[in-house]
Amino acid sequence: MIDIKKYILDVEDFPQQGINFKDITPILNHPAVFQEVIDRMAAFVLECQADVIIAPEARGFLFASAIAYQTHKKFVLIRKPGKLPRATHHVSYDLEYGSNILEMHQDDIQANEKVVIIDDILATGGTIEAIVKLVELSHGQVVGLSVVGDLTTLHSPNLLKGLSFQALVKY
Repeated sequence: MIDIKKYILDVEDFPQQGINFKDITPILNHPAVFQEVIDRMAAFVLECQADVIIAPEARGFLFASAIAYQTHKKFVLIRKPGKLPRATHHVSYDLEYGSNILEMHQDDIQANEKVVIIDDILATGGTIEAIVKLVELSHGQVVGLSVVGDLTTLHSPNLLKGLSFQALVKY
């Protein structure tokens, strides 16, 4: 098994002073590492018996689209305001260094569909909480969360309550 942590680089003071950014692009630069990440996350999606994979832009898309392809699951995009062309649900949320709004097409998730969230790094959990709210607005059910890396000290343990959870790397 590949040590994925070796392929996540720390970038100090990015995108602003005091933030220690986790750069996942080296994973993408090494096909065997990227393949292992996708394989492990795809296995988790199948274990969760998900109908839908959902991911926030932009880095979540990198993993989720490959996982959706491999698992034959529907892929739903979560975007920033004004990027989706049809009617959307929207939710505001806090980041570790600001706030933002996320949107999802209103008709992308059907009632009772089981959803797994895919993302690169779990930090404060604001993005995840917003995605859960978006899924609930469509009467779907988030059943799991899979991330490449988990910054365990930045979010509440209650964030993951009731969800199956996979983190390939923990900090």
